[in-house]
Amino acid sequence: MNIICFDMEGVLTPEIWIAFSEASGIPELKRTTRDEPDYDKLMKWRIGILKEHGLGLREIQEVISTIDPLPGAREFLDDLRAREQVVVLSDTFREFAMPLIKKLGYPTLMCNSLEVAPDGEILAHKMRIANSKLSTVKAFQSIGYDTIACGDSFNDLGMIQASKAGFLFRTTDKIKADYPQYEAFEEYDDLLAAINKVL
Repeated sequence: MNIICFDMEGVLTPEIWIAFSEASGIPELKRTTRDEPDYDKLMKWRIGILKEHGLGLREIQEVISTIDPLPGAREFLDDLRAREQVVVLSDTFREFAMPLIKKLGYPTLMCNSLEVAPDGEILAHKMRIANSKLSTVKAFQSIGYDTIACGDSFNDLGMIQASKAGFLFRTTDKIKADYPQYEAFEEYDDLLAAINKVL
């Protein structure tokens, strides 16, 4: 029995914070987990920048409503979901992700949540569990599943390393160079072929 675990941003959808950075004109918000491995540190820094600019959840959700999944992502997921269990494991937040999950055909999503003030100010982020992607993969394995994992960033490496097969997708040259043992793909057809080989 397999569960195939995918990161969301950068793999199935554009990076939300990069899109918001471009829409808001705040270049610092382009920093992602490809740049900063410590997600807690990254989110505290982001929340500080939002506060400094008087921006909150409403402004971010307005930008998210304009984002579509990456071309081919829905079809890729639908193909796999017809044959295997698929889960999206993301460090994003339910408040951000749901419009994109709808456009992806509602795959199972495990992510985090935000603490938001009545006026929409983002006060804090609430992580579901420490090392959520790795912890979730290990939990699946503890109940008898084999996992296959795919991601693009530093925070995906734990689940990739712990799985029976792991792949990189549209990642950075640095991550590819540092982790040459993992096949890296740019196109869904190639990734699907690689996953099919290990099913």
